Amino acid sequence: MLALSTRTTLTQSFKLRCGMASRFYSEGSVGSPRNNGSEDSFTKRERAQEEYYIRQHEKDQLAQLRKKVQEQEKKIEHLEDKINGSK
Repeated sequence: MLALSTRTTLTQSFKLRCGMASRFYSEGSVGSPRNNGSEDSFTKRERAQEEYYIRQHEKDQLAQLRKKVQEQEKKIEHLEDKINGSK
């Protein structure tokens, strides 16, 4: 009786395990970053575009700051003229 019960349980558990689907993942370059550090033309072009955008953005910021500095210098000069003219 015990042998029949054990055999039935083992058979059922084996059927359950075999019926399950297994997932297999492929290795290699499938959209993930490459480990060997090699660069293709897309990566180089993308980096160049990003660097160009950053340089242009910094150039614009510097131009705006220079303009503000000139405006402040004019205000300072105007105020100094007022102070010196009143003496």
